[in-house]
Amino acid sequence: MRVVLQRVQYGSVTVNQQKISEIGPGYVILLGIGPQDTHETAKNMARKISSLRVLSDEQGKINRSIKDTGGSCLVVSQFTLYADTRKGNRPSFTDAAPPDLARPLVDYFISLLREEGIPTQSGEFGADMLVEIHNNGPVTIWLEG
Repeated sequence: MRVVLQRVQYGSVTVNQQKISEIGPGYVILLGIGPQDTHETAKNMARKISSLRVLSDEQGKINRSIKDTGGSCLVVSQFTLYADTRKGNRPSFTDAAPPDLARPLVDYFISLLREEGIPTQSGEFGADMLVEIHNNGPVTIWLEG
C-alpha cells in the first residue's frame, strides 16, 4: 500500500463536470493498492494516518493529528502510485493490484478512517477524476506499508 498524504485547506473531486466530494482542512490521501496488500495492511495504514502528527498546534508547530483537530480526509484511489518507469518512457502499472482486489481494499480503508471518527469522503474508483488540492504548508508525506 502506498500513500501520498497532503495536508490541505481544501480538497475536492469532480467527475464528468460534477463535484462528487469535497473537504475543508485535513488530508487528501492518494491511495495505491499493491497485489500483496491485505485488510491488515489497510488497518495499519489507517491507524498510522489517524495518529500522524502533521497538523499545526496553537503555536504553529507540526504537532497534532487529524483526530486532534477534527479535520477531514478525502481518499482518492490512484493505481499510478505503482508506476514502474525503469524501462522506456511509458510507465508500466503491472505492480498495481487488479481492480477486483483494489476496490474492496480502498472501500475498507475508507471505512477504517470513518471508524476512527474521521469524516472521510472519496473519489470514484476507476473514474477519470479532476482532483483539486490546496496543499497547506506545503506538507506532503509518502507512506508505504
